[in-house]
Amino acid sequence: MFAIFNFMITPSKLHKGDKVIIVAPARKVTLQDIAFGVEVLQKWGLKVVFSENLFESDNQFSASDELRAVDMQNAIDDNTIKAIFCARGGYGTVRIVDKINFDNLLRQPKWLIGFSDITVFHSKLTSLGIESIHGLMLMTMQHATEEALDSLHSVLFDDSISYQINHNKFNRCGSAQAEIVGGNLSVLYSLIGSDCDVNTDGKILFIEDLDEYLYHIDRMMMNLKRAGKLRNLKGLIIGDMSNMNDNVIPFGKNAEEIIAESVAEYSYPVCFGFPSGHIDNNNSLIIGRTATLTVTEQNSELNYSVAEMLSKPVQRSRLLRIALCLTIFFVAIWLFIRVFVKLTNLF
Repeated sequence: MFAIFNFMITPSKLHKGDKVIIVAPARKVTLQDIAFGVEVLQKWGLKVVFSENLFESDNQFSASDELRAVDMQNAIDDNTIKAIFCARGGYGTVRIVDKINFDNLLRQPKWLIGFSDITVFHSKLTSLGIESIHGLMLMTMQHATEEALDSLHSVLFDDSISYQINHNKFNRCGSAQAEIVGGNLSVLYSLIGSDCDVNTDGKILFIEDLDEYLYHIDRMMMNLKRAGKLRNLKGLIIGDMSNMNDNVIPFGKNAEEIIAESVAEYSYPVCFGFPSGHIDNNNSLIIGRTATLTVTEQNSELNYSVAEMLSKPVQRSRLLRIALCLTIFFVAIWLFIRVFVKLTNLF
């Protein structure tokens, strides 16, 4: 319902003493893999608990589909948990997303944090009208920069953040204020046509990827374009496109050139080189939150705090539209009942 009215639910910011849980919805992990990340969260004053099946193993996966879904369901339904941190990505989230009931997040919203394969959850929550955080996972914290760790702390505890990004020759100048959606390009591509498919109309789309062949980057961008995902954007942000591969016969373009060519016919601002994705300097983005993107010849800026301030009248107008729609709905029911009663009396 909230997504229909373009009104996003914002989970409460964290405080020292809050209980958070670590889940592994995709590939398996060990305690050693996440020990550094657990220490980081504890230094932030958070009480860390593990999901019941966190360290199980089922081939590549952290546990069977059923047990991973149970862990995620328990994390969602436990109202003492204030945030859900994903241990790692890999592959497997899409195998359990349809086994999970997300209704409690509408009543008791909490932050979900992760990236890469966790884009499945980000997209699902976006469709439900709930904000989430595209950011560091427990396994990646041990290699993360201080900047990346600070950005995650800021969005969790301060609920606001802004970025300044160096100029990139493929950028397109302009400004936009809109909700940010997206995540990993390969995952977004795989979700098209499902109930997790992201509506990009009027949004700022963020994409990043790792270890893909260049021809496949082109295939995915063409698919997004043909599906109408690029046509009505307000803006486009490209994160890190790491470790791209090529064939013996070169494709002829790098990832940035492929993406720039895919959106060349449009006029919205495009920002390349945003520090987020499969890199140590993986800065956090609030998926579903309205932000202001400004791209100039000198640099680019992404500002959530300014967008939040500017969008208060917009949020009020959305609430008024919701109230108006509900009023019209109930008036229509009342009129229908009156007409039905009159017709009944006539016969």
